[in-house]
Amino acid sequence: MGCTSSVYAIGKKKKQNIQEVSVFVPSLRIPAHSDIQRSLKGLIPKDLADRISSLRNQIALIAENTGGSATNELQNALDVYVSLLLGLTKKEHGLQELVEFKWKELEDERKETCAANSWFELLYVLHMMSVLTLMEADLKLIPKNSSLSERLVSPDCMREAIDLLLKAAGHLNFCVRDVILRLPPDIRNRMPLDMHESVLEANSNQALAQGTEVQLGLAVQSKNATLSVKRRLACEQMRFLAQAHCSLSEVNNNNGASGKKQLLFIKWKFLEAKAAAYYYHGLILDKGTEPSSHVSAVCCFFAAEELLAQSKKACLTFCLSDPITRATPPWGAMKHLHMKIPETASKKSQMYGYLLDQEKGLQNLPDLPEFQLSLKPDDYELPELDPAWDCEKWEIPGQTLKQHLNDQEEGEPQT
Repeated sequence: MGCTSSVYAIGKKKKQNIQEVSVFVPSLRIPAHSDIQRSLKGLIPKDLADRISSLRNQIALIAENTGGSATNELQNALDVYVSLLLGLTKKEHGLQELVEFKWKELEDERKETCAANSWFELLYVLHMMSVLTLMEADLKLIPKNSSLSERLVSPDCMREAIDLLLKAAGHLNFCVRDVILRLPPDIRNRMPLDMHESVLEANSNQALAQGTEVQLGLAVQSKNATLSVKRRLACEQMRFLAQAHCSLSEVNNNNGASGKKQLLFIKWKFLEAKAAAYYYHGLILDKGTEPSSHVSAVCCFFAAEELLAQSKKACLTFCLSDPITRATPPWGAMKHLHMKIPETASKKSQMYGYLLDQEKGLQNLPDLPEFQLSLKPDDYELPELDPAWDCEKWEIPGQTLKQHLNDQEEGEPQT
């Protein structure tokens, strides 16, 4: 997840990598060994079973050897694997529940989950694709040659990051809308909490929130973007994060350290977005001619300054929570606002100090406007079924009873 810096752990000689986080990336799950060939022997052509098994093993091997950093290679392999896997999901083939598919967390191989269901396999494959896409987006926002105190992300990288975030949200949205509902209740109840519907929805909304955050960064750099556009983007980011928080809170009590850390990340980003929203709301109100407009504007600037201070504390809390991470230096909109918010709050409070004394009864923080969410996930579509599933061309040799019994004996554990 992004670039890393090496530091020495106290009392240890071994180096530890503290990950730098720009985009929050859930834990990467990868395929664990599953005996696909034995399960499908005699039911589909041997070369097709071999292709499915070898490609799945290849994906697991690449992910383990690279820690998931070979995103392009993995994504290409997963795309091909999905077209092969779809044949196992077809009812007419009668193979949906024959293979027990196993998955494990890359960071903790002891956390393994399995189910004899091809839709379960498709869910985990699409989730892996979404996590890899979020990793790519994170890398786009963490330039290789940037310093620890200064961060400049190019507009091209920001646009590419938005596309990747929308793509990841599309994968997650497809999982919730079209895959999870096909799983029987017993499998859904046995899945890890971070694979539950509400968590996948939270991850999708969080990706959209971060896409909106990057849009705001581009708007700040644009001479054509109005204050109203910047305020709208900040308000939309707040709504996406609020929705993500609501979904994640449904399972957080039992979702362990990863769920708690994600909630802390959402809180940090929500406070940043709210600070930005009040700052731009204040600038718009300050254009009014009535004294009350200036008073309301100053209240917005004060609120933005307080929220910015809270966001810095929330960022520190997020970084220090397990597992320890390192936040990126301010970039995009926040790089600009970290300087402008305290500067504007101080300047405007001095300019309108006499109005604040005169209009004490009007010193109420105005409500932020509400906007319809404009950013949408990409529409993910499953690929075409691999031509190898053309049953009319299959030639499957028969299997004698003796061979079938021998296969069963070979598959039994030794006692």
